Amino acid sequence: MSKLDERIAGIPQKPNKVLNDFRALFLSGIPLLDVRAPVEFAKGAFPHAVNLPLMSDEERHLVGLRYKEQGQDNAIALGAELVPEHIQAARVEQWQRFIHTNAGAHLYCFRGGLRSRIVQHWLKEVGVEITLIEGGYKAMRTYLIHEMERLCSAMSFVLIGGRTGNGKTLLLNQLASTVDLEGLARHRGSSFGSLPVEQPSNIDFENAAAIELMRLEEQGNTRVFLEDEARLIGRVCLPDTLRNAMATAPIYSLECDMSQRVNNCFGDYVTDLLEQYQVQLGPDEGFEAYAEHHRGSLARIQRRFGGENYHQALGLLDDALKEHRLNNNTEGYSGFIEKLLSDYYDPMYDYQLNQKLDRVVFTGTAEQILEKHH
Repeated sequence: MSKLDERIAGIPQKPNKVLNDFRALFLSGIPLLDVRAPVEFAKGAFPHAVNLPLMSDEERHLVGLRYKEQGQDNAIALGAELVPEHIQAARVEQWQRFIHTNAGAHLYCFRGGLRSRIVQHWLKEVGVEITLIEGGYKAMRTYLIHEMERLCSAMSFVLIGGRTGNGKTLLLNQLASTVDLEGLARHRGSSFGSLPVEQPSNIDFENAAAIELMRLEEQGNTRVFLEDEARLIGRVCLPDTLRNAMATAPIYSLECDMSQRVNNCFGDYVTDLLEQYQVQLGPDEGFEAYAEHHRGSLARIQRRFGGENYHQALGLLDDALKEHRLNNNTEGYSGFIEKLLSDYYDPMYDYQLNQKLDRVVFTGTAEQILEKHH
């Protein structure tokens, strides 16, 4: 028997250690070893999952073609050729390091089939045990879709609404039983709300939201506070089941005066945003990227904002950026922020609110809303 035949012959027909309690898996936050190809991982995965693939995208593609044309045995043989012993050893070492630093990690591929069994077997050969998740990604994803549907029916939602800059996220952070959808989407939800980090895929976002709702339910919560979001948070779309539940939920309208709104926006869109860009890119490049973020965001709303408003706002922004860059004086942003709030965001929000006034059950300050629920 050749070395290649020996490697193939050792692959078990059934996995060794198996887990199929998905609720416990997701609630525990167990580290997950995802051995699918990178292209599969990019489409969707789970919190606490790290992609250390058995095969590259190209290797997976070639093995998949062989499987369709000549069956599983020939596909396994090609896989063994494409992943020779020295590459196998390097990948096993990667998996070992992950398992060593992530105690209790579990393993999955797409369906919990051949790829998971191979990885589990190769690890066992070097004395490392890991539990395989039965059904793999497909079963876990299906479970979370059904959980989202069930939870959206079982739980009652209350939405925190209010004009831009009112501090809705700050209020959510002080309420019990909340899900920060913008935090999960890595976007602040407004036209200027993109951050210097990539947003998750829709599937990643949906999975994370479902798990957050599961955790709240496990803690005994039946009512959940959410921010009143549009269908899209940046480029991430709310799942239909959640959006439909939110569409009939009562709304608490948060009130706040203009000076505090300007301060809130300054904290989010000047202090915090600039720091994120500079941490990522350095002081000078970070400032330029931050400035371009604001100019680009303003340009994208030009049509809805109107030409005169746009040019006034651009002048205020350019003056503020110049004074900030040259003299480290940030006072100029206040006029720019107030212009956007009063002439762009407020008319748009007031129009949207008029469509759902019948669902507004309470209007008040953050303190009044907190007092109502403490």
